[in-house]
Amino acid sequence: MSAYILVLYYSRGGSTADMARRVARGVEEGGLEARLRTVPEVSPDHQATAPPVPAEGPPYVELDDLKHCAGLALGSPTRFGNMAAPLKYFLDSTSGLWLGGSLMGKPAGVFTSTSSLHGGQESTLLSMMLPLLHHGMLISGLPYSETELLTTRSGGTPYGPSHLAGQDSNLPLSDEEKALCKALGRRLAQLASKLS
Repeated sequence: MSAYILVLYYSRGGSTADMARRVARGVEEGGLEARLRTVPEVSPDHQATAPPVPAEGPPYVELDDLKHCAGLALGSPTRFGNMAAPLKYFLDSTSGLWLGGSLMGKPAGVFTSTSSLHGGQESTLLSMMLPLLHHGMLISGLPYSETELLTTRSGGTPYGPSHLAGQDSNLPLSDEEKALCKALGRRLAQLASKLS
C-alpha cells in the first residue's frame, strides 16, 4: 500500500468540498497520493438513515482510512465557531485508534469555510486541532512564507486555510484561498515523507 494523505471533510454548501479537492491537488504536487473522503450526515434516531454509499462525491471514510494514512487534512464548515456535527461524530468514534496510538507522530492540518468573515474561522480551526492533539498528531499550520497570508482579503490564516463563502455559500474561492489550500496539501505531503 502506498503512502497517502487522508483529506477528510464534511461539506453542505460545497465550499469545503472545493477546498478539499484543492488540498488534495497540493498533496499530489507534494509527491504523495491524496485519499479524499467525507462523512455522512447525522440525524436524530427517528429520522431515516442515509445509504451506505453517497450518491455523489467521494466515499464515506472508514476507520481504516484514518488508521493507515501517512497524514491528515481535516476540513469542516463552521458551526457556531466549531466543526460541524457530522465530522465531530466521526472523530468521536476513533477512540480505538487513540488506544492503539495509530495516529501518533503523523502530520495533520485543518481547513474551514464560513458564511461571514468573522464567523469563527480561527476558533473552528483551533477546535478541530484538539482531537488531533489527543491522538498525538503533529499539527501543521501555514507559515507566512506563504505570501497569500499577507495579501488575502477573505480567508486564510496561519492556523490553516479558510474561505469566506458568503451568506448563500455562493462566493467562489479567491486566488489566495486556492493557493493556501494547495500549500497545506503540499506541506502535509512533504512532512509525511520526511517523517517516514
